[in-house]
Amino acid sequence: MKPFPATLALAGALLLSACAQMDAVKPQSQLKTPPAVNAPWSGMPAAAWWRQWKDPQLERLIRQALQDNPGLRGAEARLRQAQALSEVSAAATQPQVNAQWQSTRQLHAEKNLVAPAGHGNYDWQTRAAVNLSYDLDAWGRERQALSASLSDAQMAAADARLSALNLETAVIRAYLQLAEQYQQRDLAAAALQQQQALLELSLRRKAAGLAAQPEVEQQRGRLPPGRVQLQQIDERIATLGNQLATLCGQAPDAENRPRRPALRLDQALDPLAAVPAQLLGRRPDLSAQRWRVEAEAARIQVARAAFYPNINLSAFAGYQAIGFADLLSPAAALRGFAPAISLPIFEGGRLRGQLRAQTAAYDQAVESYNAALINALSETASAIVRARSAEQQSRQAEQALDAAGRELALAEQAYRAGLNDQSAVRQLRLSELSARQKRAQAQAQRLDSYAALMAALGGGIESPTPIAGGEAQ
Repeated sequence: MKPFPATLALAGALLLSACAQMDAVKPQSQLKTPPAVNAPWSGMPAAAWWRQWKDPQLERLIRQALQDNPGLRGAEARLRQAQALSEVSAAATQPQVNAQWQSTRQLHAEKNLVAPAGHGNYDWQTRAAVNLSYDLDAWGRERQALSASLSDAQMAAADARLSALNLETAVIRAYLQLAEQYQQRDLAAAALQQQQALLELSLRRKAAGLAAQPEVEQQRGRLPPGRVQLQQIDERIATLGNQLATLCGQAPDAENRPRRPALRLDQALDPLAAVPAQLLGRRPDLSAQRWRVEAEAARIQVARAAFYPNINLSAFAGYQAIGFADLLSPAAALRGFAPAISLPIFEGGRLRGQLRAQTAAYDQAVESYNAALINALSETASAIVRARSAEQQSRQAEQALDAAGRELALAEQAYRAGLNDQSAVRQLRLSELSARQKRAQAQAQRLDSYAALMAALGGGIESPTPIAGGEAQ
């Protein structure tokens, strides 16, 4: 068993370093200009760290969950929506060109500005033109709106990755519990077999006059709890199988339940020589919060730009005529250029209210980020503490099993020498099986705490050497 406590002892150093790497952002009321936001998350986790466990079924379940889970597909749909809205915002910064054709059937009144011959007659008024318009965006309002929209898209991408990370973690931890329950079932079945053997031994002793009926009944009474334990384990195995099928977007039935995991609970974990504090910045929840700050900061600039004049340029060129015969003649040509400036003079406080509301939204985003940062530091530190404790408990359970094994070996040796009876040996075998059950529980907790630590770090870290049993994702 290869321990990994070299990193786990760095909890305090991690917190201090993380605080130095990622200072809390200050509210808008304390800043003259919104701060620049550096979002270090760049899409996917560093590595499929679970591949070191060499279980193809686990990898298949994770792939299937990422492909078919409805909740994750919903997050991906929200990402596509945010990206489409950013394209809409980008269009506002570009010149707009459109073509127009208009034909109107009209009765000319006698007082209309047409030749007297047309009075009282119907005719077609036709116009064909190309229109061009462009907002100069002299104060950057549209550019800032585009920046906010792009930040929203990045935030949606981080939220989608967070959903994927939570889904991966849920599948892995449920799978670890399933592996533990299968091993516990083997040990519980072996213990029940030993209890049955002890009952048969008691019956033979009673037949030989070496034991009384109470001893037989006492041993017989130990069988039902063992059978109940097996039934409870089978129930947990079926429940975990249904849970995994549901996470993978499948119907929770026997056909979709996973087989017995090949994952070993006693395998070595990939050792961590260091936990860089920068990994916390890669957490999708922190990335989403920082992109939210970026978006709200850009919207403050949009609200400020609303106080300044808006300059629009428009032009048109085409043809206009009464009827169709002369529509394309040089005499029907028309063109024009129409610059326009609009300046808010009196808005009843609307613009100032919008600016204050947007500043408050920015402050809310900042405080949400600060709260997420504190939560990330606390969650990571707690994961490190739990992982270190689970590692120690696993070693202690291993030591307890070694002691029980040595005691059983001595009892078997004494039995072969005629210095002990078979009943004492079987009782010690039960004790040794109980120690195995506790070791399996401690080993599963060790792997589970490692998985929780990887999730707290944003989805694993790059291994310094290639992970055996799989390629980097």
